[in-house]
Amino acid sequence: MAGLKARTDDNAGASHGAGLRHDWKKNAMNLEILEPAECLRLLGSAEIGRIAYTDEALPAVVPVNFLLHNGAIVFRTGQGGKLAAAVRNAVVAFEVDDVDSGTRTGWSVTAIGYARVVYDAGEWKALARLGLCTWAPGAHQSFVVIVPEILRGRRISGTGAISRALNEPKSGVGPAA
Repeated sequence: MAGLKARTDDNAGASHGAGLRHDWKKNAMNLEILEPAECLRLLGSAEIGRIAYTDEALPAVVPVNFLLHNGAIVFRTGQGGKLAAAVRNAVVAFEVDDVDSGTRTGWSVTAIGYARVVYDAGEWKALARLGLCTWAPGAHQSFVVIVPEILRGRRISGTGAISRALNEPKSGVGPAA
């Protein structure tokens, strides 16, 4: 992917690509940084994701149902629609997550790559055989494919009681003081 580089720093999370260093387990906020293989596994376990793209020079985020096929994110949209036009050959981000607010645990994975609308008839037919049906009403004849060039993932697990204690206001501190 010309112009995009995979990053490996503790603020970026796990990056996708062969030969990249990945020698940390926690970042500065004590969140577990996920390896690329775990990012892909979690990405494949989700049904709904959010595509982040640029719309009229402003950021836009839209939820879509999708599937992971041969390591690529695949979703459907309306032919000639606003989303298909906006993401065509653009760098986009795609995010999935799962959280449990009761236990304050969860994970988040972000994939970054170029989005492309599928025009090749053979590829379109192969993707159609996967059985991906949109949740949104209306005709969604276009397939969009994103091949992740950068993967970042983080997990928080079992720190709810500690987080609550650290975030509670101390007497004489804060707005009521």
